[in-house]
Amino acid sequence: MTDYTEFNRAHWNARTAVNATSTARYDIEGFKAGKSTLTPIENEELRDVAGKSLLHLMCHFGLDTLSWARLGAHVTGVDFSEDAIALAERLSKETGLDARFLCTDIYELPKVLDDKFDIIFTSGGVLFWLSDLGQWAKIIAHFLKPGGILYLQDEHPFLNVFDDTADVTDLRTRYPYFHTEQPIEIEGLLPYSDPAANQRSVEYSWSYSFSDILNALISAGLRLDYLHEFSHGGNRRFPFMAQGEDGRWRWSDSANDIPLTFSLQATKV
Repeated sequence: MTDYTEFNRAHWNARTAVNATSTARYDIEGFKAGKSTLTPIENEELRDVAGKSLLHLMCHFGLDTLSWARLGAHVTGVDFSEDAIALAERLSKETGLDARFLCTDIYELPKVLDDKFDIIFTSGGVLFWLSDLGQWAKIIAHFLKPGGILYLQDEHPFLNVFDDTADVTDLRTRYPYFHTEQPIEIEGLLPYSDPAANQRSVEYSWSYSFSDILNALISAGLRLDYLHEFSHGGNRRFPFMAQGEDGRWRWSDSANDIPLTFSLQATKV
């Protein structure tokens, strides 16, 4: 039986070194100098975090986690990549920003963490790495205090049906929109943070519809506060996208009237 988690862990360990040197996507030196890595959407929608406990799920090497710490949140970042968490801990020490980082698979988190949180934050290409969306939602509910909120920003789930290989020239469907138990195997994708990097690996992901996402959270006991969709995103997901002066990526052809990003907030009732 294939251990998809271990394949993906190896994938993200390999990607950490490439992403850490990316000035366009991550810019560690800029972060050390005081730059925030939070998106305009996150800054607008998730405010007043000072003094609140914040759990960042799937935090990679922690730049967003530490950006919330700069705003006064008491942060805990979680990721399953050993290399990413090691870098996150180094950045915390180098910047003097107080943060706790845990290296564990998200489904194992209840075994190693007892705290409850005011806010759970997860963002930037997370849902399609989850093998069990229902269990993910239950874990979120488990770690939220009563009245605590989940804030999620991610790529729009409809984007995942399209071929996003490096040589694609137009929108063409390639993958399923509705969930299948068998994961999607993708080999040879170039790193999103540095398209010039010659890095090949195998990754496994799962497709989820919008109804899957919302119903998982509702079934776990969360109340949806809002759902927003946006025509811009943080990554150049497809070659035929253009970056605006605000640093956000949009379709080069305005005829592609397809949302790129969504955000939602849900409260534990």
